[in-house]
Amino acid sequence: MRFKSLGSGSSGNATLVEANGLIPFRLLIDCGLGIRQLLARLAQAGLEPEDINAVFITHEHGDHIGCARSLSLRYRIPVWMSSGTYDAIGAPDFDGLLHTARDGQALDLGGLQLTPFTVPHDAREPLQLSCTDGAKKLGVLTDLGHATAHVLTHLAGCDALLLECNHDEDLLAQSSYPAFLKRRVGGAYGHLSNSAAADIAQAINHPQLTHVVAAHLSVQNNRAALAQDLLAQALSRAASDIVVAGPDQGCGWLEL
Repeated sequence: MRFKSLGSGSSGNATLVEANGLIPFRLLIDCGLGIRQLLARLAQAGLEPEDINAVFITHEHGDHIGCARSLSLRYRIPVWMSSGTYDAIGAPDFDGLLHTARDGQALDLGGLQLTPFTVPHDAREPLQLSCTDGAKKLGVLTDLGHATAHVLTHLAGCDALLLECNHDEDLLAQSSYPAFLKRRVGGAYGHLSNSAAADIAQAINHPQLTHVVAAHLSVQNNRAALAQDLLAQALSRAASDIVVAGPDQGCGWLEL
């Protein structure tokens, strides 16, 4: 199994996961980009849209839902999302390609098994997820205000983790954001700070946790080095061991 961020941040999020069985199975988690931009980044990853077997949408915010419906209808790709997410986007017609995802209900999709789980975020019914090919496990955790015991349980035993490091608390406090937005971003249903992300990484750390990717960094309120340093301290690793997924290029393929 391998994975790659195509871009991560408030300008758009999309992550590829590939299970390399006899027939490769490719999942796209979130489509928070314009259709042209998404196709261009797929091409840079060596893929065509026809190579995508399924799409999973974590929640309805524009930087995650993006071009999901257009991609699905144009290339006949099935899409999974929660009922709450579907209602929040206005319940549009997916021409039979839409499937419902639920907290804790495993989805067997080709060579991948997905387990969605609820997270505290200011969306209708947000889901994050873990993915396994039966041998390795990837956790995807972006867009939440804090980690519950439920979240940590679902991330236990991950061999890789894509983890939100949205903001540095001091930079957010000093930023030009209006007070209401600072409260929303830093609140219990907003986004993870670097320190909160480090606490999560430390809580689920184990010897087989090979890759940790810092994701969804705020351009205004964070710096890659700050996120890397705190995660590295929490995991007793070098800062250079922490990969950062940027908004424009994401990160390279990471093998498990």
